[in-house]
Formats: sequence, structure tokens, C-alpha cells
Amino acid sequence: MQKKKTWVAAACVVAGLLGAAASQAGTVTVLTSFPKELTSAYQKAFEAANPGIKIEILNKNTTASVAYVRELPEGQRPDVMWASAPDAFEVLSRNKLLAPAPETINKSAPAKIGNYPLNDPQGMYYGQALAGYGIMWNTRYAKAHKLPDPKEWSDLTKPEYFGHVAISSPSRSGTTQLTVETILQGEGWEKGWGQLLEMMGNAAAVTDRSFAVPDGVNNGQYGVGIVIDFFGLAGKYSGFPVEFVYPSMTAVVPANIALIAGAKNADEAKKFMAFTMSTQGQQLLFDPKISRLPILPYNMLKAPAGYPVPQDVAKRAKVHFDSQLAESRYQVVINLFDQMVTFRLKELQAATKAIHEADKALKAKPNAQGKELLAQARSLAYSPLVGEANVKDTQFLELFKKSRRDVAVAKELTGMEQMWATKAKANYEKAQQLATQARGMAR
Repeated sequence: MQKKKTWVAAACVVAGLLGAAASQAGTVTVLTSFPKELTSAYQKAFEAANPGIKIEILNKNTTASVAYVRELPEGQRPDVMWASAPDAFEVLSRNKLLAPAPETINKSAPAKIGNYPLNDPQGMYYGQALAGYGIMWNTRYAKAHKLPDPKEWSDLTKPEYFGHVAISSPSRSGTTQLTVETILQGEGWEKGWGQLLEMMGNAAAVTDRSFAVPDGVNNGQYGVGIVIDFFGLAGKYSGFPVEFVYPSMTAVVPANIALIAGAKNADEAKKFMAFTMSTQGQQLLFDPKISRLPILPYNMLKAPAGYPVPQDVAKRAKVHFDSQLAESRYQVVINLFDQMVTFRLKELQAATKAIHEADKALKAKPNAQGKELLAQARSLAYSPLVGEANVKDTQFLELFKKSRRDVAVAKELTGMEQMWATKAKANYEKAQQLATQARGMAR
């Protein structure tokens, strides 16, 4: 009797395990940083076309998504990675965390957008949509505050934009990291950081999530937002009083999709990937709440009147984005931005305000010594704490790729970041003092 009970109990356990496994069969887990408006549209359309397959959305920012996949063993990972940042896919590919799925590619899509390959040359990830980086602004807000329409990144360094600009932290947003990297590649390391820091001196806020910037511009909380294009276009085509512009110093690169190595339901995952690149899947990108650029030619789709044409944007864009360069210094860029901007925004704002005031005063009443002090203030406030030579040093870059679980590595990186934070604070405070002195000489 006891043996029979034991056998029955064991059978129940096995049945339970089999049932749990069966409940997962046909479910595709998609790891993505994309907003709900996009993911829910694809989930609904795909499930309607494929009744036996369910889509489960796991939403994380891109940086967290990469860490999540790296930490999980094979068999426990999500099935699909879907995000905008090509350098994030480079990281996953380098760590052998992606699997090829060439059968999912839509052969009607071009091989390149501008000079940039649509798909990974190694065949590990594929362009599903296209994205550029630019500036969105609230037209009512701009009119009320008498702000001119911005056209270039350099416009956002001007005094009239002080306190009106918003950006998300690149350590929390893959799309912002791409925007920052695009500026650095377009202008060069030193000049690019100088421009970024001047822009950030005019910032009203550095938000935790990328969605907070377009939401804030749409509702008039912020006047101007530094965003990936679909945030600006979605606001515009959804009826908010906003406009969007691509600066000349931008790039058009693919937003990618990939099969994760060790996926639980690879066959179903491939069907979802193929759907997102199909004509039906591409047409969804024109939904006003999504507003992304498709990979397929417009003669295969029904695009809204006046909608940006990716090839035209790519022709005007001056930056030929290098994803390998971006990946090599990824951690340095986001850590440096946080220490110089995110965690030191108040000091940077104060220095910038003093610089604007001194510049205005000295233009009205020129003074040679005041002009020299102002130049020193600018140099202190708007120079990166890491020089270009450092980011070409392989040993320096490799340190930032090491795991912080290693106590020695964690100690070295923490010490470096604390040094950057202390130096940034001192530089901004000194810049504010020099600018205030310079203003006092305009008499």
C-alpha cells in the first residue's frame, strides 16, 4: 500500500512538471526596451495570425537586458532580444549569447541603409526597424517662452534654452546612449563632449527612463527633448503640439531583433521575428503611437503623407555610425556621463548660468581680463575628464568590461568614478567662480 502511494505521488509530481513544461510550449518570451504601445500592437497582431503561440513581453531597459541575459544559464533565458542599440547586440554576440536565424530575414529589405549594414555581417542579429536621433519640442511651450525652433545640437547650447532641455540618462536608456555616442562620433571625442556638456548645462532634468522625456515634452513639462526619432514622431502623429527634427550630425541605424542562444522555444521565436519583418509587421510601424521608420521600401507599404523616408534621412546624416567603436567604450561613456552630468547636474547648471550671464555682460561691455576668465571657466566646465588617448587605450577600456563581482575590479572602478565625481564638482564650482568674476569686470 505504501509503495502504491509513493508511486502515485511520484506520478503526480511528474505530471505536474510535464504540465508546467507544456504550459510554456508555444510561448515566446520577448526581452525588450520598447514601450507598451509598440509591443502590445505586435503581440496582438501576431497572436491573431498564430493562434497556437503566445507572446510574453519582458520589459527592461537595454543595459539591464544585456546584464539579464548574461546572468542566466542556457535554458532559462528569454527567446528574443528586441531593442534599438546595435552595440548592445554586439556585446551579446561577442559573448556567444545569440543564435543565427537567417530564415527570418525579409529579402525585400535593402542590404544597407546609407552606408550602414541592415543586418549583422556575422548573421547574429537583424534590422527590424530604423532609427535616427534628434530633437523634439513643444510648439506651445516654445511660443510661450519665445524659444526659436531648434535645428542643430549646437542650438541647444545657446542661453535662451537654459532650463528648457530634457534628456534621459544613457546608463538607463539605450537610445540616449546611442544619441550621446552619435554626437561623440560625429564631432570627435573632445569637441563632442564639449558640446554635450554645454547642452547639459541648459538641462532642466536628466530622467531615469527614456519615456519620461517625450512624455514631458508632449504635456509641456519640458520645452525640448533629446530623443530617438520615434518618440518625437509618435508625439507629433498622435496629435500633441510637438515637432521633431533630425540634426545634420545624426545617424540612421537599425533597431534590431535577435534569437537568444539557448531559447526555450526557438521555432516559435523565429516565427515572431519573421512576422516583425514581414509586410504586415512593417505596416504596424506607421501606427501613430509607434511611428518608427520601416526597413521595407515605401512602395511595399502605405506610409502617411509627409512621413520621413529613411533613405533620405540617411543621405543627409553626417555620421557613419561605428557600432564596434561604440561597444568598445560603451561603459566608459555612460559612467563618465553619470559622474559629469547625471550626478552633478545642479553644479553644471550653476556654472552654465554664470557663464551665460558673464558672456552677456562682456558682450555689452567688453573687458580683456574678463574675457580670459570666461574662457577659463568654459574650459573647466565643458572639458571631458577622460581624454581621447584614454579611450584609445585597450587596457583602460578592458577594465570597464570586467565584472564588478571581482572585488579588486570593483574597488578600482569605484575609486575612479569617485575621482571623476570629485573633479567634476570642483571644476564646476571653480568655473562658476571665474564666470562670476568675469561678469564683475564688465563695467
